[in-house]
Amino acid sequence: MSGSEDDNNLGNDDGDYYFCNAEDTEDDDEGIALQEDETDNLPRSHQNYTVLKEADIRHRMEDSIGEVSGVLSISKVEASILLLHYNWSVGKVHDSWFTDEGEARKKAGLVVKPLIELPDHGDILCRICFESYSRDGIKSTVCGHPYCSDCWSSYIKTAIADGPGSLLLKCPEPSCRAAVGEDMIGVFASEEEKKKYSGYFVMSYIEDSKMIKWCPGPGCENAINFDAGSTNFDVSCACSHLFCWNCSEEAHRPVDCETVRKWIMKNSSEAENVNYILAFTKPCPKCRRPIEKNMGCSHMSCMAPCYYQFCWLCLKDWSNHGACNRYNQDPEEERREKAKKYMMRYSHYFERWATNQKSMKKAAADMENVQSNQLEILARIQLLPETQFSFLTEAWQQIVECRRVLAWTYAYGYYLPDQDPAKRNLFEYLQGQAESGLERLHDCAEKELRPFLKDQHPENEFIDFRKRLSVLTTVTRNYFDNLVTALENGLSDVKSQNSSSVSKKPRRESTMNTADAADVVAGAQILTTHIKASFSEGPWVCPYCSYRNNGSATSCGMCARRGTWACDHCTFANTRTATTCFMCLEPRQP
Repeated sequence: MSGSEDDNNLGNDDGDYYFCNAEDTEDDDEGIALQEDETDNLPRSHQNYTVLKEADIRHRMEDSIGEVSGVLSISKVEASILLLHYNWSVGKVHDSWFTDEGEARKKAGLVVKPLIELPDHGDILCRICFESYSRDGIKSTVCGHPYCSDCWSSYIKTAIADGPGSLLLKCPEPSCRAAVGEDMIGVFASEEEKKKYSGYFVMSYIEDSKMIKWCPGPGCENAINFDAGSTNFDVSCACSHLFCWNCSEEAHRPVDCETVRKWIMKNSSEAENVNYILAFTKPCPKCRRPIEKNMGCSHMSCMAPCYYQFCWLCLKDWSNHGACNRYNQDPEEERREKAKKYMMRYSHYFERWATNQKSMKKAAADMENVQSNQLEILARIQLLPETQFSFLTEAWQQIVECRRVLAWTYAYGYYLPDQDPAKRNLFEYLQGQAESGLERLHDCAEKELRPFLKDQHPENEFIDFRKRLSVLTTVTRNYFDNLVTALENGLSDVKSQNSSSVSKKPRRESTMNTADAADVVAGAQILTTHIKASFSEGPWVCPYCSYRNNGSATSCGMCARRGTWACDHCTFANTRTATTCFMCLEPRQP
């Protein structure tokens, strides 16, 4: 930002953001340290999930095992076997046990008493290797079927190597259904095998739960416990991977999982190659091979072995070709034009989706650089602890999240029906304002920070920068939150052009000009600009035409529309007739 510009502006006269200078904020003499909790007051959506590390998962498992063991008065080994058979549902275990204990035991393989009695003295025959062993050399589960230690070790080793099925391991005796529990695994398995078995145990707890899933992030071993009843499926794991809990794809608000599935399939579909061929090639009239025109003239020559020469425009034999200026309706040409329009429309949305995806990844990398390098540099230059710069991390986190949302709005726009021009115009208007606001935040976090990384500046300059970035972060977050909500609700504040009408007269296709779109925005209370200004003392920017008006003006001198007032609590720009803030519901201050 140039130093010659009006310092009261964050942006220029054409922008939608307008902030007053430090006079309307706290006294700068209080210093930076007194504003330490400034960003802590930023609004946060309720977190509807819990990130579980392996220790947390094991703690929950132990709690469930302990509860079942205590209520049913059985050992923890037996309790764990029951929970494995009832998908780790404590309620199902209790219901089944108290309904029919015998049936519950039978299902889980919990034998009450030995099926065969082993002698206390003399040799006993192992039923696998048929070698004789003393009583101390023979082991068995509660059922009593005798096997030597070596055979038990081999049996358990093979079962664990085969996979998670070893959790439901039974006695080696083919006719016996007695369960082999953790106690036997602990005796006969090696340390590596015990580790595998323990991993299977944890895996079963997660995969049997309807409300817990593994984080799909590369190399991540965390799980996510999702709160039932929530409709916001976006989850941020401790490993920094953001994904949708419902479909396990990357976080994709405001579009639903089905739209994401269709969009991803479309982006990888061979059908798009076919559409390109239809749109930008023509078939050779003789061999029907697709040919793309890559030179200026219309004289085309097919490749070997065809070598047919023809006119690109009319597809007639070149040797007999004269003029082809006469129009003849060609269904094939109409099909090509339709495919070309379809391809251009898809390319428009895909290119912007992909660009924002790339920008999101770049912003995530920049955020890591801020956290690992720039915070330390700032702390050294500004002579402050790193904890004073958390507002920078929050700003970059918001940039990454907004890039993600903005990317998926293009998938949303692609599937938005063209038959509803009112919603499409409003959507594009809101999307454009979101993009502009995000660019302002990104520019402030990236470019305005650079001077402070080079040398020390006066304290008040850094305070001003901090305030600007903190407010921009809040404003951008609020706007994107409202945008996501509006899109997820299908822009329900806009009356659909396809909605039923009392009138039976045929209706002309509706069109919306810029002024109409702005009226819809104001009428629907989805304001698309956020202004922080002292309207009684300084100028204000019209949210419809961006004209700067005098502070005393009650309506815009350019478009004659009424202005807005900025909420002192959250900086949201409300219509001048509103008495409470649409964003935070705080009353308007006199």
